[in-house]
Amino acid sequence: MNEQILKNAFDNHFEAPIEVWKAFVDLCEEVHFKKNEKIKEVGKTAKHGYFLLQGSCGLFVWKENNFICTDLILENVFFADDISLLTGKPSPVEIVSLENSTILQISKSNIDLLKKTPIGSMLFLSGEENSIIEKQTHQIEIMTQTAEERYLNLIKNRPEIIQRIHQKHIASYLGITTQSLSRIRKNMLK
Repeated sequence: MNEQILKNAFDNHFEAPIEVWKAFVDLCEEVHFKKNEKIKEVGKTAKHGYFLLQGSCGLFVWKENNFICTDLILENVFFADDISLLTGKPSPVEIVSLENSTILQISKSNIDLLKKTPIGSMLFLSGEENSIIEKQTHQIEIMTQTAEERYLNLIKNRPEIIQRIHQKHIASYLGITTQSLSRIRKNMLK
């Protein structure tokens, strides 16, 4: 069943036969995290990549006595502390489960094994390319759009985040304060 979920989530990036995803799932472990539980701590080296089956997660970095949200993850998405996972070094990224979550976890060593196969190499390359596009798009939005425009884009493109994620994390992800987000939301209701 998890192999079909992976296939469905990834087919629009790169279509691979179900057997490929079955082999992928066989290298993973299903793990569970409670709301607000740390999946990966600041200053630690990432040992796993993840696929979110159920729940939500956030990636955060510490800045000026506060955590800043760099990404919000909902179901059917691969995620990791990419910097640490790719370099093998500690990073300032913290990953937290924002709801009770069920996750497929794959070890760095199993990722390396998959990358040595032709199809595994293609899957990871395609996944990384998509991730880069999404992250760069978010960076450009932060630098070029008003807070209101960013919030409207979030409502339009990812409405489930508004319903499920705490306002402080949404505000941080948008690069604004919770007070600014409240003001934006209040103005939209008028």
